[in-house]
Amino acid sequence: IQGYLETLLANPSLDAQRRTDFLEKSAAQTERLRRLLADISTITRMDEASQLIQKERVVLNDIVDEIRADMQLRPEGQRLRVNCDFPYPLEMEGSPSLLGSVFRNLADNAAAYSGGRDIFIRLLDDSPEQYTLQFSDNGIGVEEEHLPHIFERFYRIDKGRSRKQGGTGLGLAIVKNAVAIHGGTITARNRDRGGLEFVFTLKKPVSYTHLTL
Repeated sequence: IQGYLETLLANPSLDAQRRTDFLEKSAAQTERLRRLLADISTITRMDEASQLIQKERVVLNDIVDEIRADMQLRPEGQRLRVNCDFPYPLEMEGSPSLLGSVFRNLADNAAAYSGGRDIFIRLLDDSPEQYTLQFSDNGIGVEEEHLPHIFERFYRIDKGRSRKQGGTGLGLAIVKNAVAIHGGTITARNRDRGGLEFVFTLKKPVSYTHLTL
């Protein structure tokens, strides 16, 4: 950004097209920086003050509806169909922003890298203690050697493609931490029919009616 701006200031006679090109590149790099700072802020908050994160009633169906609406606003090449199989409202106590970041980052990951056409979100199990959810796509999947590392911070499967797509390398790390803050775990594997599948749990709060007085 600094280089582009210094060039513009030092060369006031640059033609209009080159000035526009430099400004567009500066704007794109500014957006990358904004995303990186936002992701670092989120992950730092989870690391250093997870016990202070406020939790409230959240309906997971509403989060998925927001993801579906956001997906419709994307450029056609990054627009995936969101297929959700929640048979009823899934309610829990949690942080709306962090739970939203789980679904949003998984959707962003699928839209940017999967090469598929669909996202599938399913409720696999609803026990008294937790929800078990599946989030998958029908894209190309990930080479097996990368699967153990995809939740690591700044890990990139394809560095060139990730940079071009504007990723920060923190999305799936945020997903893992956000799930952990809600008492759950997450795993990833390649689907037999193609694509990447995440299975994660979200813990339900202990009901006061279950406490022994």
